[in-house]
Amino acid sequence: MARAKPAAPRALALPETLDAAAAPGLLDSLRSLRGGPVEINAAQVKRLGGQCAQVLLSAAATWRADKARLTLIEPSPELAEALRLMGLTPDSLTHGDAAA
Repeated sequence: MARAKPAAPRALALPETLDAAAAPGLLDSLRSLRGGPVEINAAQVKRLGGQCAQVLLSAAATWRADKARLTLIEPSPELAEALRLMGLTPDSLTHGDAAA
């Protein structure tokens, strides 16, 4: 029996500013992508606030619970620095294949 081919990841490009005002929209975007693999492109992020960091951490936990892949690609230096100041890393926002 042929093994099913994994679904191609859907993409989400993060905006330049991820502040408190952006958190509800980010949450809605992630909710709409739930249920399959997702690639989050963070190349344009210049500012990351606490609420959006919480939304992204929650997404990583949700994808982990769903046994789906969540990948952060091209994290900007500003995003990496903001995460570092929060005691996190870009890897904190991802979840690899649960099959491992």
